[in-house]
Amino acid sequence: MADESSAVSPGKVRSKRIFLNHLDSFVGSHTGKYLSNCVVGASLEAPQEEEQIEEENESVQSIPVAKGTYQVVGTQRNPDAQKPDFAFEIFSFNSREQLLEYLLDCDIIIYNITETTEQIDEASWAVSALHSEIGNFESSKTFILLSTIMTWGQTKSTDPEDVLTEDEYRRRKAHPNFKDHLSLEKLVIKLGKTKKRRFTTFVVASGLVYGMEESVFHYFFKEAWLGLNPAIPCFGAGKNVVPTIHVKDLAGVIQNIIERRPKTNYILAMDDSKHKMKEIVKAISKLGPGKVQHVPEADALLNYDLAQSDLDHLMVNLTMEAFFIKENFNIHWVAENGIVENIQNLFKEFKQSRILLPLKIAILGPPAVGKTSIAEKLAKHYKLHHIKIKDVIEEAIANLELKSTQPEPEEAEEEGDDTGIKDAQDLLDQVRDNMEQNGGRLDDGFVIKFMKEKLSSMPCQNQGFILDGYPKTYLQTKELFSVEEDEEEETTLNKSPQYDKVITPEYIFSLEASNEFLKNRALNLPESLVVGTHYTQDKFMRHLAQYREQNTEDETLLNYFDEIEIHPVHIDVSQDNDAENTPVIDDIIKIVGSAKNYGPTPEELKELQRRQADERLAREAAEIAERERREAEEAAEKMARWEEWSKRLEEVKRQEQEFLEAHSIPLRNYLMQNVMPTLTKGLIECCKIRPSDPVDFLAEYLFKHNPQVE
Repeated sequence: MADESSAVSPGKVRSKRIFLNHLDSFVGSHTGKYLSNCVVGASLEAPQEEEQIEEENESVQSIPVAKGTYQVVGTQRNPDAQKPDFAFEIFSFNSREQLLEYLLDCDIIIYNITETTEQIDEASWAVSALHSEIGNFESSKTFILLSTIMTWGQTKSTDPEDVLTEDEYRRRKAHPNFKDHLSLEKLVIKLGKTKKRRFTTFVVASGLVYGMEESVFHYFFKEAWLGLNPAIPCFGAGKNVVPTIHVKDLAGVIQNIIERRPKTNYILAMDDSKHKMKEIVKAISKLGPGKVQHVPEADALLNYDLAQSDLDHLMVNLTMEAFFIKENFNIHWVAENGIVENIQNLFKEFKQSRILLPLKIAILGPPAVGKTSIAEKLAKHYKLHHIKIKDVIEEAIANLELKSTQPEPEEAEEEGDDTGIKDAQDLLDQVRDNMEQNGGRLDDGFVIKFMKEKLSSMPCQNQGFILDGYPKTYLQTKELFSVEEDEEEETTLNKSPQYDKVITPEYIFSLEASNEFLKNRALNLPESLVVGTHYTQDKFMRHLAQYREQNTEDETLLNYFDEIEIHPVHIDVSQDNDAENTPVIDDIIKIVGSAKNYGPTPEELKELQRRQADERLAREAAEIAERERREAEEAAEKMARWEEWSKRLEEVKRQEQEFLEAHSIPLRNYLMQNVMPTLTKGLIECCKIRPSDPVDFLAEYLFKHNPQVE
């Protein structure tokens, strides 16, 4: 396997080939992508300005593999997986001898054992095999073992106030479940001390890796994003200090090791944070309910979403400091201060990496056009929050009542609740007074305030929402979605209206139908659905007339969306539709596309499997019943045909019998008159005489006594 970049012109940096195992794993994929975009020797240059670094980080996903960058090759955990775009080549091998040939063709060999123990044996073999081939190296090689701080899991600091550093790596003591990792670390360090110029080895003890799709912390991010529980679980007291590092920062550490080849062989890789587990979980909880619930450590063992290795990492308690990388490496930090201080950026990374993007839809139209039924089905299909104005008002009032009666929390600011008891009570009084003055209705100012709060809530921002029939007028629409005046920046140069992109729907569907169609639909509704609503004949016609008056061709709420260039989709529900609005829903789903969420939950999958099993059993039972019915019909038909055939056969036999009898009478008469008298006498004589040849005797007798002859 020839290195395409082995022959380079003078003055150009030679591209180096990096081997990295499991390029389709979390750490492997992001490390490989990062290194494939690094120009050889880039970390040796002077640090860039922070703004320039941020611009490069933002554009890293779209950067093509440039000349002079590292060639990243490697293996994949799933051999059938598609080759990553950043990978120069994917190795597939049938024997370790074949793998060794691949490794010998690489300049840097990186083995990641942080995500699976299955690679420990292969990594041990690889470093040993490479060491035995030192004499055959065409150029020097670097072996980097990416390990975990769990090999320090039971290391105690000599002074409780001191932190553990790389200098103490010789006395590290591994967690019981990570002793094999420790043994491999020692082997790698040992084999790198023989011929350092030809074969250099490094061990990188990484903190818990986070960022992008998230790895060990994914359980907490998912729980927070889903928001199915009122609080995010924190196992145990959560007072354990957890060393962490962003996956891109870890890749930066590896880049610096490759290019600087430091004298120390053991390097800690972690950020500056020394956060306790409860602080990390608390920060992550802000993606969802914002609350943390401490649960016993034993309960964690019953959690099927967390592997034993994950639990071991989350329970570790180590106060460590990575002095070496901070003093000697040039790292463009993504999250130098850890998870808590960078949580908002991590939320964005998490959502974008896992394509967990909110769908924001508005279903608008006149009364009885089918907005609610369509919104309900779409909300169920896409797992979105169905926003109805009545529910929003009731929920807001209930929350105000709850806040006004609860004691002032000691950590109100930390909980993210900026509405105090007095403020809540004052607002509640204003709402009640307003509703009393307006006959139970609420002014638009309060409704829009509550609606903004609802649409800005984390559940709506995470999964998305479907607005059901609100807003109703142009002014309501503008007031709800327009940005505050103090939020408008540089609008003088931008002629298009500014709007709140966080809460404004991306898809606007305007359901339309004639007044006559809507009237007939409202009148044909079941009485149980009409009671207590505005669908009685008088109320309905009044509401319909009011809607038409508020949404004329010149001034309709849809104009606002046209102004901000979110053009509504008009759907005539009176054309090619059914009672369930199936064609309309299908059209909307085609326009919106697929859901951008986690998909079915385990419970939903079980329910789906149960329903499919029930449908299969019902289908099989129906098929059996249909088969039995057909068999019974065929049997009855056969029996009927048999009976008909039997009747016909009897009739034929009777007719044949009658025919034979009719034709046999003359024959019998002939025999009785002309044959039988003589024959009878002959037989009698034969019996009397008993000749030796009775047939000959009878023939002779008949010849002699033939009446015609006589």
